[in-house]
Amino acid sequence: MRSRRRSRGGLEEAVVEVLSKAKRPMTTAEVREALGGDLAYTTVMTVLARLHGKSAVTRQAEGRGYAYAAIRDPAERTARRMQHLLAGDADSATVLTRFVDNLSPADEATLRALLEVDRPSAP
Repeated sequence: MRSRRRSRGGLEEAVVEVLSKAKRPMTTAEVREALGGDLAYTTVMTVLARLHGKSAVTRQAEGRGYAYAAIRDPAERTARRMQHLLAGDADSATVLTRFVDNLSPADEATLRALLEVDRPSAP
């Protein structure tokens, strides 16, 4: 009998694809069903929790659990990954310094312009 194992990261990709096609946030049970229903509920729940931990999906409370949604904007996904990585480093000032040191002149100019704009504070 041949194994139906997915490649490394394949299940995460499949889950994000299911969420991306959805018109609304989905519960773990709904994601499991959309994947074919052959995975354990806890497996799907773990993948969703990991994707949320990586800032790859959003979640909102629904009942006793959560409903998850894909972040559709590629720029938003990248920004959330960057924030996640930065938050995971104890010396964020050094990380940001290294990041800026490696920017192209055009990207550095964009960043400078963005930092000079008056932006409303987050609540």
